[in-house]
Amino acid sequence: MSKFFEFVINRKEEILSLFIQHIYLTFGAILIAILIGIPLGILMSKVKTLQKPISGLINVIQSIPSMALLGLLIPILGIGSVPAITMVVLYSLLPIVKNTYTGLTNINPDVLESARGMGLTSRQTLRLVQIPLALPLIMSGIRISAVMAVGLMTLAAFIGAGGLGYLVYSGIQTVNNNMILAGAIPSCILALVIDFLFGKIEVLIMPKGLNPTKHKSKSTGLKVTLAIILVALIGSSLFAVLKPKGETIVIGSKSFSEQLILGNMYAELIEEHTDLNVEKKLGLAGSSVTMEGLYAGEIDLMVEYTATLYINVLNQEPSVDKELIYSKSKEIMEKEHKLTLLEPLGFNNGFTIAMKPEVADKYGITSISDLAKVSSELVFGPTLEFLNRVDGFPNLASVYNLNFKNVVGIDGALRYKALDNGESDVIDAFTTDGLLKTFNLKVLEDDLNFFAPYDAIPLVRMETLEKYPELKTVLNMLSGKLSQETMIDLNYKVDDLGEDPAQVAKEYLRSEGLIK
Repeated sequence: MSKFFEFVINRKEEILSLFIQHIYLTFGAILIAILIGIPLGILMSKVKTLQKPISGLINVIQSIPSMALLGLLIPILGIGSVPAITMVVLYSLLPIVKNTYTGLTNINPDVLESARGMGLTSRQTLRLVQIPLALPLIMSGIRISAVMAVGLMTLAAFIGAGGLGYLVYSGIQTVNNNMILAGAIPSCILALVIDFLFGKIEVLIMPKGLNPTKHKSKSTGLKVTLAIILVALIGSSLFAVLKPKGETIVIGSKSFSEQLILGNMYAELIEEHTDLNVEKKLGLAGSSVTMEGLYAGEIDLMVEYTATLYINVLNQEPSVDKELIYSKSKEIMEKEHKLTLLEPLGFNNGFTIAMKPEVADKYGITSISDLAKVSSELVFGPTLEFLNRVDGFPNLASVYNLNFKNVVGIDGALRYKALDNGESDVIDAFTTDGLLKTFNLKVLEDDLNFFAPYDAIPLVRMETLEKYPELKTVLNMLSGKLSQETMIDLNYKVDDLGEDPAQVAKEYLRSEGLIK
């Protein structure tokens, strides 16, 4: 527990910033869900023919996995806060719409008959009788949606919207329980606070006849206070979403440690050597998200890997020709996507196969060909991405004739944990993973030369370089500087020692004399 408090103290500014982002995003989503959900519930209660179509559509949306829904929204809305808020709004509609409809349609018919007898119109009956009577159920739906929104918004980190999910998923990637807790605990607290806040709002807006214990003198001041808080939160949420970027360079990265370190390195270099502001959208969920961000102009630059571009983004046939992959990728990216590749950073972070040294020694394994001879006795625990890549497991298994006893997909750093716990015997890894050093794993020789070269390169929007020509010189300051061994050591500091990627990046640049 002492290590957790030490982690929180050391990273308090980052945690607070992400916590505030999470509040803005959550309140923005809840407000929009209320503005859409309650009218839909009313519409369903008034127009019976719309009840099944609306209800069915909302149920279908609710059944779509959250990550799949985000994936569907990215090509339409890009990355950042807009698709994140849209996703949470869509998931938050069900409790609000259902409870509004149920509350309005389950009022005693005699009450409605009395309203008509008094000469009230349908609209007056809705406003003065039905909504006040349905209010407890409506507020119950809003409270459920609000609490759900806090948890769902952690996914915003995958698409560059920030929030506490950044800590949670970064912690999972690096097997850092303190980081996971630093994101999860504030998220739980926020959910409780929001539930409490909406509970107070429910009491305050409840008609006096339904809540005889409410005292006007006490509630007036609280109403004003809550109104100010809500207006401030909603206003700041909208400002955070809609504020213009100005003269800002947006740096993106994927979610593993190396990408976080490199993203922070470029941020430091740009801020040190230019007058430009930097916005960091780090920890995004893979190449599909980062590439959509680059195409849409929401990201200006990131570090990518040559074979990833060549094989997975440009859909070229796998190759092990380093020069061909670089030159062809550069040519196509510039011609078709207005993106250019700068000079390589100096290291290859390609796929490899790793296992515990004692297990490798037991079976006499030093290469993947040796592994193939005994693979039927072993369990393979790769990432889900590796299982489905053209340059991953399907073709690897074919080339080496691998036939494992079982194959279990495990994402991120969790596969290292599974290997360490004996739940798997073999995993895929990246050649610069710090966790290879942490868990003291044996890397197998790719004796049939299957894996393509994954040279790290800056990928930049050509429009950005044309607008800010000084950037090219600054970005090339890292070219050829980072060796395989250097990158492993930097990753190790984050993955095993628990150091902040931003601090690791800054210390390295200072040691090389690239920043002051």
